[in-house]
Amino acid sequence: MSQAGMREILAEAQRRTAEHPFAVLVWVDEAGYPMHRPAPFEVEEDGIRLRVSDEPLPPDGAPVAVILSRIRPRPQGGYEGRRYWTFHGSAHRRADGVAVRPHRVSGWREDERPFLALCEGAVPQAQRYFAFLSRIHGRPIRPRLPLAGLLLRATRAPFLTATVIPVLLGAAVAFYEGSFSLPWLVLTLAAAALVHLGLNVCNDIFDALSGADAVNPSPTPFSGGSRVIQYGLLGIREMALLCAALYGGGALLGLLMVIFRAGAPLLVLGALGLLLSVAYTAPPLRLAYRGLGELAVALGFGPLMTMGAYMVQTGRLGWSPMIASVPIALLIALVLYVNEVPDRAGDAAAGKRTLAVRLSGRWPARVYGMGVAAAYLFIGIAVILRWMPPWAVAVGVTLPMAVSVGRSLARFAEQPYALIPAMATQIRLHLYAGLLLAASYLVSRWLGPGGS
Repeated sequence: MSQAGMREILAEAQRRTAEHPFAVLVWVDEAGYPMHRPAPFEVEEDGIRLRVSDEPLPPDGAPVAVILSRIRPRPQGGYEGRRYWTFHGSAHRRADGVAVRPHRVSGWREDERPFLALCEGAVPQAQRYFAFLSRIHGRPIRPRLPLAGLLLRATRAPFLTATVIPVLLGAAVAFYEGSFSLPWLVLTLAAAALVHLGLNVCNDIFDALSGADAVNPSPTPFSGGSRVIQYGLLGIREMALLCAALYGGGALLGLLMVIFRAGAPLLVLGALGLLLSVAYTAPPLRLAYRGLGELAVALGFGPLMTMGAYMVQTGRLGWSPMIASVPIALLIALVLYVNEVPDRAGDAAAGKRTLAVRLSGRWPARVYGMGVAAAYLFIGIAVILRWMPPWAVAVGVTLPMAVSVGRSLARFAEQPYALIPAMATQIRLHLYAGLLLAASYLVSRWLGPGGS
């Protein structure tokens, strides 16, 4: 390495001394184990000197790294101002410590690159490491999670609120009309939940096969899939078996309800729901890739589930659950839509032309605003026309949440990680609005349409 390059790296180290009073010396010992020693340090003309003399220390000339890091706790919890700098070089033993002559420097600052992006950027390196271990041991070596945590992640079970709301709403409408069975409600929730989890796994499989998830540069806790395939936690074959088991369990419970409760109409609804969930990402239809994902989600988690739950309770079809499902169908479609915005770069690269990919500029926020306005206006009109109980106007208390999400989309449409709070808010908006809408039917049953 040239002297000029050395001086430039040392000048960088000198600039960091005020921020980092201590350094950590890292190396690999003769047995292959990583070692580390924290120590005060100084930057000199020929390298970085660490004032540490007692063993263990790296042998003279060994490759080492000197890490300078900073992390600042926040009073309300969590951290801010995280950063680190790593100087790679060789060790030179001295009587008063170890001198390191760096030849390369790398680093990270949280205000320049979010922590989630840093972690995701390390995935290829981790994959190479596990491939290296697999070659050494002559068998596949991959990361592991406890079974419960692995299933929770692979199925994305926390998103089951999307299923719970339409099923509860359908049952609430049936209760309003004088029909209700708790055991059948529990069975309906179980069947719908299994199909939903199967849908999540199915989507991961086909997004992995298409490359959409692999090229996503900014996955978040709410978007970008479960990542279990990309992280090597499960393979395609294992995910396919899990998907088949979930779909099979849901179909079996559905058949029980068809036989003992609702008959052929429920069978048709269930078959349409299954077909729609598979067609969402699976060829040849691949609805999400054609900008039809929001429509598919609105139908599946709106009228189909709400009507299905209503039929299990009453044994018949009806317009009332169809009308009740419209606002929650719009709100769950907006959950998907908001979650697609951070994935635009990866989806576009994989040819997944979602609605969010097709929009630019201010249109993501505008389309969201139109969808939200349609949901709340529909409730107001339905109440005026007496299609819904008057208590349904209570859903209006969630409007500030929708305004918050719209503002975030307007400000952060090009900043995936800055949208994480908005994605969480939209999920809560759907949940709270759905619960309030279901409660309006229960209250109207107990107190009457106007209350008393």
